[in-house]
Amino acid sequence: MKAYIFPGQGSQFVGMGKDLYESSESSKELFEKANEILGFRITDLMFNGTDEDLKQTKVTQPAIFIHSVIAAKAMGVDFKPDMVAGHSLGEFSSLVANGTLSFEDGLKLVRERANAMQEACEKQPSTMAAILGLEDSVVEEICKSVDEVVVPANYNCPGQIVISGSVEGVKIACEKLTAAGAKRALLLNVGGAFHSPLMEPAREKLAAAIQQTIFNTPVCPVYQNVNAQPGKDPDVIKQNLIDQLTGPVRWTQTVLNMVNDGASTFTEVGPGKVLQGLVKKINRDAVIESV
Repeated sequence: MKAYIFPGQGSQFVGMGKDLYESSESSKELFEKANEILGFRITDLMFNGTDEDLKQTKVTQPAIFIHSVIAAKAMGVDFKPDMVAGHSLGEFSSLVANGTLSFEDGLKLVRERANAMQEACEKQPSTMAAILGLEDSVVEEICKSVDEVVVPANYNCPGQIVISGSVEGVKIACEKLTAAGAKRALLLNVGGAFHSPLMEPAREKLAAAIQQTIFNTPVCPVYQNVNAQPGKDPDVIKQNLIDQLTGPVRWTQTVLNMVNDGASTFTEVGPGKVLQGLVKKINRDAVIESV
């Protein structure tokens, strides 16, 4: 069975999508439609901008979504997913790819999400850190022991968890995790505490937008971040997508469940190869591809 997976924030690079824009008229039309929906030429930033341009949350998220969805559509009849999943932002790309959302509605929601997250980040200084070399349970217990806001945010692969919270909370947790034997506790260059309770203002804004958007029954199950379970019920998908902003990305569990349900090939669709590396660390026998 073929699983298609879609990357999240951090996989962007200058020049992303330019080959698709130049090689296909239908792809070019979708890029131009994206420019129109967003009200600015995001293609200029994607193709010829700077790393700094692409690091802005309000640019990064739409850019990765646009690239991923157009890459999937460019596959035409060869795109035949048995199951899909996306890492954080990538979940929106996966929901367009499996027919739950239209390209236009998906992009509007991503724009809403990016803007709401940026606003939440500006309200309170917050950050994230990658923790390497500890069991999930150890990271969870230490986060619970800190009085400040700090939680596990991304279960990326065995021995690699990203924590998220207030600047002080993440700092204290990093010190405790290092003392507990973490190989590394590395602060990340991100705008704020994604997938933590500090994203609650953004979750409320996104929830309103999601509730007003039409979600169709998809052609294949989506394995969602918050519970790592497959689903096709539009109402359940909506709620999980809302909860994703303040809940963790259970990527390790997602990949294991996809393998248990018969996934034999994982194809990453979108910029970069971050997810391919994570899948290999989760299941070394998995066959991985990119488009």
